[in-house]
Amino acid sequence: MGSKNKLKRFKENETFENVFQPTREEVVSGSFPLKGKWNADFFKNDNPLVLELGCGKGEYSVGLAEKYPQKNFIGIDIKGARFWRGAKTAVDEGMRNVAFIRTQIELIDHIFAENEVDEIWITFPDPQIKYKRTKHRMTNSEFLQLYKKILKPDGVMNLKTDSEFMHGYTLGLLHGEGHEVLYANHNVYVNEGSPEEVTAIQTFYEKQYLQLNKAITYIRFKIK
Repeated sequence: MGSKNKLKRFKENETFENVFQPTREEVVSGSFPLKGKWNADFFKNDNPLVLELGCGKGEYSVGLAEKYPQKNFIGIDIKGARFWRGAKTAVDEGMRNVAFIRTQIELIDHIFAENEVDEIWITFPDPQIKYKRTKHRMTNSEFLQLYKKILKPDGVMNLKTDSEFMHGYTLGLLHGEGHEVLYANHNVYVNEGSPEEVTAIQTFYEKQYLQLNKAITYIRFKIK
């Protein structure tokens, strides 16, 4: 994407009511106004709150929001020029149950209060295969504890990835640490039984992976 395009998208993001781009200082200082108040002050309902972490273009957040109008969805990514697409679609279609935040995943406990979130989706994260990159894997122990902070006690996690490594690493970690694996499938389009939203919504990159015959994996779990 050209820099002119990016600048245009950044500018347009600033006009969208469903996009939040707090500074790091605002978030870390504890002055982010919607923490603990997303449903009361933004969505203005008591519906379940679902996050998509590393949402990219926002297709999953928008797809889920279309499918489940009685739930609220927030896509989070550090790259606002990417989720511009999802934000614009939501604005154009008048969707009131989806929003986007430009921030780092490691700051989410400054943006959401304890027990505020019902469910989290992680879709096609960078597997960070090199050992020295373990701390950046979005399902490592530290991240799981971060998610647990903001999830309700019965909150659910979803991991959808084309990376066999990420799937295996996460399953091993979950079993090793005694978390509850609710469902696992190492090839959702071949093996039956996945929840409908796993196969009914496909991201831009997922369609490319499928054309290359890459297996798409999925795990649904609870953090203990």
